[in-house]
Amino acid sequence: MTNQKPIRLGIMGFGQTGRQLYDLASRSDDFEVVAIADIGKPEILHYLLCSEVKEPERHQLTGNFLVNPRFKARLMAIDKPGEMPWDMFGVDAVVDSTGKYRERSQMEQHLNNGAPRVLLRTVPTDHIDRIVMPGINDNDIAATDRMISAGSGTTTALCLLLHILSQRFEIECASMTSVHSYTSDQALQDYAGSDFRRSRSAAKNIIPNTHEASLWLGHVLPNFEGKVLTSALNVPIHEGCLLDVNLVLKDESVDAEAINNAMRADSPSFPGIVDVVEDPIVSSDVIGNPHSLLFDTKGTIKAGKSIIKTLSWYENLGHAARLLDVVRLYSQLDQKQEAAQ
Repeated sequence: MTNQKPIRLGIMGFGQTGRQLYDLASRSDDFEVVAIADIGKPEILHYLLCSEVKEPERHQLTGNFLVNPRFKARLMAIDKPGEMPWDMFGVDAVVDSTGKYRERSQMEQHLNNGAPRVLLRTVPTDHIDRIVMPGINDNDIAATDRMISAGSGTTTALCLLLHILSQRFEIECASMTSVHSYTSDQALQDYAGSDFRRSRSAAKNIIPNTHEASLWLGHVLPNFEGKVLTSALNVPIHEGCLLDVNLVLKDESVDAEAINNAMRADSPSFPGIVDVVEDPIVSSDVIGNPHSLLFDTKGTIKAGKSIIKTLSWYENLGHAARLLDVVRLYSQLDQKQEAAQ
């Protein structure tokens, strides 16, 4: 985006994803985070940011502003979409990284308060304009899209795997289990929650959980509508996730090495998004990796005549990077339309 003004970005929610968005933006030349909405104390938000990034000295707190060598962002003690005055900051886009405000009506509140476009960090609960995944359906976006989702880290990893392999092999159906690090909405000690299993300690248990990827898969990959079962296991680690996918292939002659070779051949078509690893890695090895899918060739196994088991890795940083990619895609589309007028 040479000679273009930076994209003025607003962030609601300065949890893990919000902090990763901010740090990634501070290292790019095409973003300027102008406002961050979070009810946390500024000094604590700054402290958490510095505890996670590689170069904490780059980030300073000056009054109610987070400052880095490229821009400064105003911290606003607000945690509801309907209360955040985005129009005051002239934002080009807002990323709602709270994970809480997933309803269309809540996204509309961002728009009503001056956000030209709002992007969810997770899947929505009802119909919105579009779910966008770079490398899969980014050519379908429209300038009229206002309420957008970039899926989730797990949903994106699954869609990428299915999209790539389905170009070469006919997949009849599949099942996915995400072996997922514990999340901020889980209790560290046993505590009455939304259901029996999620009321148990995240720090002490492997907790079976549902996963919504199958509900939205058809919006991104229509050919897989109703063909994929998804679930999750939340495990007591802080970061790093494993995608365990079993594929039922129509062609019984396909073996594990054919799957591995397909991923080796096609992953370069998704630079920065998909990669292949040949080493025997574990979850901590993917921390800090910005890819959305890290395919593990050592985890590919054939079972019976037509089932292929695959393993892939990902972590939240990759999803934060894709969120910025989606914002870039729409900014580029807007610029093309302006130039054509």
